Amino acid sequence: MSSPSPNSNSDGYDIAFKALLGAFAVALPLSTLAWLGGNATAWITGSGSWVPYQPAEALLHPERLWPAAGETSLLIGTRILPAAVLLALTVCGYLWWSRHKGTIGKKKRVAGMAKQKDIEPLLAKAITAKARSLRPSLKDAKTIEAKDTGVLLGNLQGSRHEVRMGYEDVAVAIMAPRSGKTTCLAIPAILAAPGPVLLTSNKAAGDAYTATLDARGEDGRTWSMDPQQIAHAAREMWWNPLATAKSLDGAGRLAGHFLAASVDASQQGDFWSKAGSNILSQLFLAAALDERPITDVMRWLAFPADRGPLDILRDHGFSAVAAQLKGTVEGPPETRDGIYETARQYASALLNADIAAWVTPQEGVREFKPAEFVTSLDTLYLLSKDGGGGASALIAACADSVMRAATTQAERAGGRLDPPMLAILDEAANVCKISDLPDLYSHLGSRGIIPITILQSYRQGQKVWGDAGMDAMWSASTVKVIGSGIDDPDFADKLSRLIGDHDVETKSTSISDSGKSTSISMRQERILPADAIRALPKGTALCFATGMRAAMLDLRPWYLEPGAGTLSAASAAASKGITDRAVAKAAPKKTDFGKAA
Repeated sequence: MSSPSPNSNSDGYDIAFKALLGAFAVALPLSTLAWLGGNATAWITGSGSWVPYQPAEALLHPERLWPAAGETSLLIGTRILPAAVLLALTVCGYLWWSRHKGTIGKKKRVAGMAKQKDIEPLLAKAITAKARSLRPSLKDAKTIEAKDTGVLLGNLQGSRHEVRMGYEDVAVAIMAPRSGKTTCLAIPAILAAPGPVLLTSNKAAGDAYTATLDARGEDGRTWSMDPQQIAHAAREMWWNPLATAKSLDGAGRLAGHFLAASVDASQQGDFWSKAGSNILSQLFLAAALDERPITDVMRWLAFPADRGPLDILRDHGFSAVAAQLKGTVEGPPETRDGIYETARQYASALLNADIAAWVTPQEGVREFKPAEFVTSLDTLYLLSKDGGGGASALIAACADSVMRAATTQAERAGGRLDPPMLAILDEAANVCKISDLPDLYSHLGSRGIIPITILQSYRQGQKVWGDAGMDAMWSASTVKVIGSGIDDPDFADKLSRLIGDHDVETKSTSISDSGKSTSISMRQERILPADAIRALPKGTALCFATGMRAAMLDLRPWYLEPGAGTLSAASAAASKGITDRAVAKAAPKKTDFGKAA
């Protein structure tokens, strides 16, 4: 007959210990409630004074503590009522846990992700010290407000530690629609910006435009360039795109914006695209040198035989450029017509009088000058619809001119802007296709110009800047924010590999004749596999900062911050104004006889 296994005794001890723990977990709260109930009964019935804490006696022999109280009263106060309260608390606790167990798991820090010590350079102490060293205006300040130290990205998951990118960082944010890119990133950054702000967007009502318009107007002037009437606002500014086109380089950059707005990166190298862009740059140069409005370029494109641009270029010493233009004009008619038609298509938005009015002098309308803007506390809103063609080219050109003016001003100010300028390029792949933006990323941060390019996907950036360009922007970005909604399996796997692996403890148990044995081994496992990155819950984001472990962030939407009520009311009023103006424009106009026109 076999003897009992030693493990049988240990299993019995485990069961007894767990039973004892369970009894204690019930007895302690029940006896405490009995003591509270007994004292409450004595006070209500006036049959005794307050008894010091004696839970066991209150539960087992309440009549000894409150001898003057009635038997029925004590039964209810120390037995029935405490048991009912404990049962109710248990049921409520279980229901709460059942409802929130999914979110509890989501908010728990993911094992292997960055801890506080891993991202110290992005936390309050280090980021404040960095701001003091970067900005001469803060060098002797006794206290520095958080908003002056950097752009808030969120909180380190499961903590109150604010994670900020400094005012020498450049960022790319890849976040799907409705994942918090505007409410948690763009709007908070605009509201807290210490210097001038540039925002590009394809929306107005209920977006960053309406949420920040009034608040930014308290610090400086707000400029709105809205050639396609997204906000339906009155035109209160005009900007001269030819102001920086008086050199061949400047004219070429302006023409490049029209090219990028019209064709993808993969098509920009073909003959017709390059030839059309060259013609535009030559005509832009001629118009700028003669201080003509940009709309004159469309007239020259309509009549290639017009010798006006040739004469202007020669008179200003650009003989080689004039010769190139003459060669195209006098070349084979089929080739010339094809080149000019391509250029006309690229600049076709200038034929629209409503759009052209934003980039030509207007009586009684103030001119927007980038050089003055970058030294102010003003805000520039650049609005354009998706696929706006030439209109989005003007948006990109204006944004580019502001960043170039900021670079020039930074060089004059000793190397960087103080306060820094924030450039939030929301929907950049749709409305702000600056061809060499990836190259600009390499030096903008060191000039106090802080770009945050917001894209819906990595592939969206590849479509605009090509594989090499998007890879260059990704590599040059010192901060990368990845939100929920990443459905590209290749990109999700790339992120998973960047986050890395960690050691996971594996326990295995085996049972044999000699008893039960347990062994523990370690194995490598992805910290966040691709499917987990795809399933990132809304309100969270991944943060990749140069030289640091990847961190999981809890995003902070603007509408949950202090003062959100005032901002919400202002945003609602601004959105209503847009709606009212849109309705008024759509309403049929009345003739002198009172009938609809």
